[in-house]
Amino acid sequence: MNAAFQTTPTVSVIVVAADSGPTLRECVRRVMACEVPLELILVDNGSGDGVPQAIERAMQQEWRLRVIYNRANLGFGPAVNRGAAQARGNVLLILNPDCMLDDASLRRLLELLRAHPKAGIIGAVVCDDHGVPDGASYRRDPYLGRALRSLLGKNDGVNIGGDMPAEPVRAEAVSGALMAMPRVVFENLRGFDEAYFLHCEDLDLCRRARDAGYEVWLAGDVHVLHGKGGSSRHRPVFVSWHKHRGMWRWFRKFDPAARNPVTSSVVWLGLWAHFVAKIPGQWLRLLRRGRPALAATDGE
Repeated sequence: MNAAFQTTPTVSVIVVAADSGPTLRECVRRVMACEVPLELILVDNGSGDGVPQAIERAMQQEWRLRVIYNRANLGFGPAVNRGAAQARGNVLLILNPDCMLDDASLRRLLELLRAHPKAGIIGAVVCDDHGVPDGASYRRDPYLGRALRSLLGKNDGVNIGGDMPAEPVRAEAVSGALMAMPRVVFENLRGFDEAYFLHCEDLDLCRRARDAGYEVWLAGDVHVLHGKGGSSRHRPVFVSWHKHRGMWRWFRKFDPAARNPVTSSVVWLGLWAHFVAKIPGQWLRLLRRGRPALAATDGE
């Protein structure tokens, strides 16, 4: 193996795990099968399932893999920041543990970064097991009016309705399940805002990137399988709690409507009423699955 290849990866793939289960093994396997020079930084947020440790043991001779163990669940953004601090690649690729990357998709993302020098973040179309795109792949800033329209099921809300574009397009925001960006951009933005624990930190990063003069792009011709929060499905109340906290923080930071104290109070009450209203259905689904309602996180 060429020594320069070992010391200068092109891409640093950062995966945050938190009791992510067997999908993490397949995510790691597919990343390591890519031929692009890369390193994989696996950041474990205090998992109790033993999967990160098993992966490290099985790949102890693989210099491209590094595992960072956090003693507690720090949240998604803080864990990514710790992984990025140890990254050596010129490009960071933030990847959910239930997202399945392939070499062709990775090469296309790198090609787009080279083709668009002002690009700060490039996302992909993330799809479910049936190939159906997640609407969160192509988003707008979640201003109050847009968020209300999304809540009412309208197509002109936060997620851009209709078919996904078939080619690269400029976007306001993309899904944090997969984000490629130059490391220098991530460093200039000082990474994720660590006041978010889970959810909306990707919307925040995209907004700050645009405010700093960078472009956000969706690679419409790159489709990646995404399991949609494998470790979150059996801990929905905890995840929902942090999602609503994230929505409140984004609103307070960026939405002009937050300057009005009456509007701000109504939004606060509405958010938490919505959170409480969702709990019975979440618990019912848990009981039907026969799983304990515990708490964990992975990326959005």
